[in-house]
Amino acid sequence: MKIIFWISFLAALTLEMVHGQDNSALLKVGTQAPAFTLTSVEGKTVSLSDFKGRYVLIDFWASWCHDCRKASPEMVALFAKYGKENIAFLGVSFDDKRENWENAVKHDQLTWTHVSELKKWKETTISGQYGIRWIPTVYLIDPDGRVAYADINGHGLEEKLQEIFGRR
Repeated sequence: MKIIFWISFLAALTLEMVHGQDNSALLKVGTQAPAFTLTSVEGKTVSLSDFKGRYVLIDFWASWCHDCRKASPEMVALFAKYGKENIAFLGVSFDDKRENWENAVKHDQLTWTHVSELKKWKETTISGQYGIRWIPTVYLIDPDGRVAYADINGHGLEEKLQEIFGRR
């Protein structure tokens, strides 16, 4: 019986690690979002404070991340549906090679603002600030700069946007 317990426990732990579904490190709803300033694909300086007074959907991703690229069409659809509301979409890439980052933005038709430190994920400042242990990870920051939503893979994001903006 103990063997079955340990096999089940290890299988569950492995599944958790493989799918990265541990939200425990993410900032909690109501927490003030950490300030940051990063460089956009176009070479402009972009700060979180630039979006004060609006909701900000922050999508942490990378060109080399299969799950992120698989989620790109869903993010494009959300942008098409909500992009004209009081919300800014902001992609934060963990690419360390500009060419890969730029190509993914273009290929996946990610037409909103994208920024990066152009460093490996674990070497970035922002990953520590936002408790990023798995990508894609999505945050929704409210107009006052507080976390309104945080989740790995963005499950439930559209429901949250519907709740805020009243669209179906």
